[in-house]
Amino acid sequence: MLGNSLIEIFERDLNRLKNEISSYKNENNLWLTDKAISNSAGNLCLHLLGNLNHFIGAVLGNTGYVREREKEFTSKNVPREKLIEGIENVLEIIKRTIPKLNEDDYKKIYPVNVFQKEMTTEFFFIHLTTHLNYHLGQINYHRRLLDN
Repeated sequence: MLGNSLIEIFERDLNRLKNEISSYKNENNLWLTDKAISNSAGNLCLHLLGNLNHFIGAVLGNTGYVREREKEFTSKNVPREKLIEGIENVLEIIKRTIPKLNEDDYKKIYPVNVFQKEMTTEFFFIHLTTHLNYHLGQINYHRRLLDN
């Protein structure tokens, strides 16, 4: 079933995110930017948390989460432990929400028009997993370049 695969992928990659954030030798380096690197690892992490809390938690899981997207990129110096706690919390929300969906739910049009075009919930979940991986790769490079 698609739901089991999605949970496995989100769990794997959110644990990788947690590992990346934990691997910074200097916690302050989570918030560095340099030259063409305009987003810090901390802000990318906050962005991923906001994205998943909103699109899976609030929209599909009715968690009541209210996204403040701008703050995902303007907040600074959030403690590492708070980022890790956020990763763990969003994973739990995903693990609670996805099992409530059935095969027909994935075929339905996703309730929010995100890209100015309708898409199925299945398609949007694929997007969410690739979005997570895109920023996870950026965080990995950020850590290796700026956390010396």
